Amino acid sequence: MANEFPGGYRHTPDNRARGRDAASHQPLQIYTGSAYSTPGGFGQPTYAQPVAPESWVQPVWTQPVSRTPAVAIVGVVAVAVLTLLLFSVLGYFVIFLGPAATLVGFLIALVPLAVVLWAIRWVDRWEPEPRLALLFGFLWGAAASVAIALIVGLTIEIAAMATTGQGTPTFLQAALQAPVVEETAKGIGVLILFFATRKHFTGPVDGLVYAAIVAAGFAFTENIQYFAVALVEGGLGELGATFFMRAILAPFAHVTFTALTGLAIGMAAVRGGRMLIGWFILGLAGAIALHALWNGSLFVVSSLESYAMYYVLIQVPIFVILIVITILMRRHEARITAARLSEYAAAGWFVPAEVQMLASATGRRQAMSWARTLPGNKAGVMKQFINDATRLAFTRQRIITGRNDLVHRKTEQELLVAVAGDRQVLLGP
Repeated sequence: MANEFPGGYRHTPDNRARGRDAASHQPLQIYTGSAYSTPGGFGQPTYAQPVAPESWVQPVWTQPVSRTPAVAIVGVVAVAVLTLLLFSVLGYFVIFLGPAATLVGFLIALVPLAVVLWAIRWVDRWEPEPRLALLFGFLWGAAASVAIALIVGLTIEIAAMATTGQGTPTFLQAALQAPVVEETAKGIGVLILFFATRKHFTGPVDGLVYAAIVAAGFAFTENIQYFAVALVEGGLGELGATFFMRAILAPFAHVTFTALTGLAIGMAAVRGGRMLIGWFILGLAGAIALHALWNGSLFVVSSLESYAMYYVLIQVPIFVILIVITILMRRHEARITAARLSEYAAAGWFVPAEVQMLASATGRRQAMSWARTLPGNKAGVMKQFINDATRLAFTRQRIITGRNDLVHRKTEQELLVAVAGDRQVLLGP
């Protein structure tokens, strides 16, 4: 029985065996040897199942061998250390706020966290980042950034008491100290991810995703503290008001602040890491300014009505602008995918219908739905095919933009083999 592949053509067992594109009933042109010395004559490819070319060498293949295993080991160790640090921070809350209040704060903080993680997943869907890197980013925000903020805040408070006999004024803590310390701590985490995942860190969207996941971790732990304190000091009424402010009105507040740092680092990534520190400082300054504006407004706005007006006129437009920027960047990624995979299609690695499917969100959804109808439900294989093809497109983008130093020598070849293997499993029995 024929299997209808997204794009309007069918792959039958006979067509697969003969290596034919059933849309046109013509042989599927896949290079299995040199593009200039094939059995079919000069410039004529052989027709067979997609396999890696033996002598069609791209410049990227001459780069140093990947050290991914060592990086992965370091990443696992870092995640373990940050997990222990997170438990230490939660233990600190338990000691000073009590186990019951901390538990309630933890459970309620899961609500805004789930919303933020869903949004991050939507942004990261086109070219997913490594899960280990995302886990590290979340734990850095939830543990390291919070620990840094607590330690620095306590140090400043002790220094103020020792020199002036008084604590730091509340306004300075909220409008100056917190924005500078917290955004710097979160920004360092994004910067670490840039160096650790340069092979995957291709541009502003990646910077936005990493910044968002770090900010989500920070907001999660901070929400635990705020909800627990509200319950201890004001009971359920205070807890409800705090939940409305932090989980309903501003679940994306920290994401919005730190996003500027991530976008700036992403712009540096597009330029091969040039002027990284300058871009980082520029983005960090913007993040601090937005954070200070948010915190400082609570001291300036005197009534609920005026705060509502401030929120609608200032904070909502800022958030909408960030959403528009994200959508435009996602569309740019789709255009890159279409352009680069079209080049591989011209060489025989894809058929046009596959490129159309891979370069649109609608086509990808249709492909996933189709894969679920196959015997054994091959949605997982289709997802891997989409991910491998997208990584291949962005690897090619780095090749033609002169950033070969960020891609190791076998990356492109391995991805071509992976794409061919994914297709073979999809269309196989």
